[in-house]
Amino acid sequence: MEVVDVHHHYGKRRVLRGIDFTLPAGALTGVVGENGTGKSTLLKILAGELRPARGSVRHGGPFGYCPQKVVLNDALTVRQHLAYFRAAFRLDDLAHAGEVMEVLGFTDYIDERAGLLSGGTRQKLNVTLALMHDPQVLLLDEPYQGFDWETYLRFWDLAARLRERGRSVLVVSHLAYDAERLDTLWRLDGGRLRTQERGAA
Repeated sequence: MEVVDVHHHYGKRRVLRGIDFTLPAGALTGVVGENGTGKSTLLKILAGELRPARGSVRHGGPFGYCPQKVVLNDALTVRQHLAYFRAAFRLDDLAHAGEVMEVLGFTDYIDERAGLLSGGTRQKLNVTLALMHDPQVLLLDEPYQGFDWETYLRFWDLAARLRERGRSVLVVSHLAYDAERLDTLWRLDGGRLRTQERGAA
């Protein structure tokens, strides 16, 4: 994925002031920043959900997008969500979704309605739906919110597996957790991306 000179504003408030970066294959990258600095705005632009005021985003292959706000139908089961997205992605089977569910440890919830799932388990489903078509690029907005410690470790195991398979993973968070797991870490500050010092808060 290549991002060139991306700008965005809300009225007179300039949120993004010239974002440039390249996300190579097999990269595990993080973007951190305080609440309100434009992290979610940037991800929406990268995912095509929001058009930038200026600049361009080029994708080299299919991508998956896991927004911070989980968007699920509480009346549907996990299995029904998978079936719906399988049809949307035109997938032959659910093999990859099954692999993701296994790594995240929630295969036992396959027939539970989404409305009965805990916040952390809903987030597991959110991540699975973003990944089930095996995208080349994965965009994750606060992906581990609600996870317990075991699931948090499982998430990073999943991210490492994706990197090993040549996938590009971009994780956006307000805190630089486990920065040593990342190949690159940027801070979004003042509408621009800056290299974040490892070990800095």
